[in-house]
Amino acid sequence: MEKNSSIRDLKLLGNQITNCKNCPRLAEYIRNVAKIKVKRFIDQEYWGKPLSGFGDPNARLLIVGLAPAAHGGNRTGRMFTGDSSGDWVARALYHNGFATKPTSEHKNDGFALKDAYITAVVRCAPPQNKPTKEEFDACSDFLKQELMILKNIKVVVCLGRISFERCCKLLQIKNKEFSHGKIFEHERFIVICSYHPSRQNTQTKRLGWTAWNRIFEDARRILD
Repeated sequence: MEKNSSIRDLKLLGNQITNCKNCPRLAEYIRNVAKIKVKRFIDQEYWGKPLSGFGDPNARLLIVGLAPAAHGGNRTGRMFTGDSSGDWVARALYHNGFATKPTSEHKNDGFALKDAYITAVVRCAPPQNKPTKEEFDACSDFLKQELMILKNIKVVVCLGRISFERCCKLLQIKNKEFSHGKIFEHERFIVICSYHPSRQNTQTKRLGWTAWNRIFEDARRILD
């Protein structure tokens, strides 16, 4: 019964997120990106709407990113899907038993999460990947509601400093500094900090595969 309730509540929340127009700047931006597109995806229909989280309603692992990518999630309609960051996320989750396959390319590709749920602090792709404070605040209740619905979460992985800081604000965590691989206890969760697997981090080698994969090895170890 509890699982069915979670599925229902997540679906209702997902509809609310998809129809959200609280941030005019973001709403206009994602519509324009979906209309103009980029050359390599010119023949594809873009999602072009806010994105809900996705995954296992009984998940014990929650992965929190910053926001959908303009030509990743904003195109495919699923977070961390169809871009290089999504490739890194899918591969690490699969290697550590949290996903059904090591690639996440489009919504109907058979990729599914096991004991994991992926979300973000902002639900629309922002210009220059920089949401404003007002946009962060407008979106914060969605993550709060997800945490209420996902009652089994034990480990929260924050991807990037901004995601970490917003999660700390939501969870009222004080006096904790961000560093890759750092793990600490909250009254309800174990929190793990990680660099975001953006091209900026992976191509410059700031984040290598071993250090990235270790984040999810630690999550698996804690949960097991």
